[in-house]
Amino acid sequence: MASEFKKKMFWRAVVAEFLAMSLFIFISIGSALGFSFPVVGNKTSTRSQDNVKVSLAFGLSIATMAQSVGHISGAHLNPAVTLGLLLSCQISIFKALMYIIAQCLGAVVATAILSGVTSSLPNNLLGLNALSDGINAGQGLGIEIIATLQLVLCVLATTDRRRNDVSGSAPLAIGLSVALGHLLAIDYTGCGINPARSFGSALIANNFENHWIFWVGPIIGGASAALIYDFILAPRSSDLTDRIKVWTSGQVEEYDLEGDDMNSRVEMKPK
Repeated sequence: MASEFKKKMFWRAVVAEFLAMSLFIFISIGSALGFSFPVVGNKTSTRSQDNVKVSLAFGLSIATMAQSVGHISGAHLNPAVTLGLLLSCQISIFKALMYIIAQCLGAVVATAILSGVTSSLPNNLLGLNALSDGINAGQGLGIEIIATLQLVLCVLATTDRRRNDVSGSAPLAIGLSVALGHLLAIDYTGCGINPARSFGSALIANNFENHWIFWVGPIIGGASAALIYDFILAPRSSDLTDRIKVWTSGQVEEYDLEGDDMNSRVEMKPK
């Protein structure tokens, strides 16, 4: 932990997670709130929410941010993704904790700014995730687990450094996976699949009803994806000693160059 703490690239990565998360939340939730404004020329009616529009906004914003800061932080932008990469022994425990804190802070800051921008909206819940009518807690939890599992599985597969067959864009593939999760889950839970995103809306809207679902579901989904990929689909050869070394000190190749060198390895770019 001490070696990571002293590296400039480490702190740049944490700041990158915060900034990218802030932009991602502002753009994606902003697109979801936009449907509530009155239709021009007919102030008595409002647009119905377009799930495809919202899903694409979330997916494309993730892809854009991943392309923008992936070479700096790996562009996790989701505690469930960070947990998956931690269990997959690609980052240290300290780095995972700092990333999750940065992600949550970014979500809170962006949602607070968005609250001011959309202050004229009646009953504005700022993209709060909630169970739809007829969906109980167990069903909502299942939706969150499955939607997150496919996302983290996509992240692990597209950024696996052992692969040499990934010819497309990893950020785009991950963005499409995020969009896919939203196309599935919006009508059931509003689609969390990202605890930090759910936390920002819940905190600023001061509504934590069933909020545990949007932490427990993605955590189970992300952990399951890491275990399935690492031990069933594409087992890794590293032993327990190697795993513990990564969890405590990070991967050596991440910081094998000087802190000012931008060519250090990061997770988002496939190798």
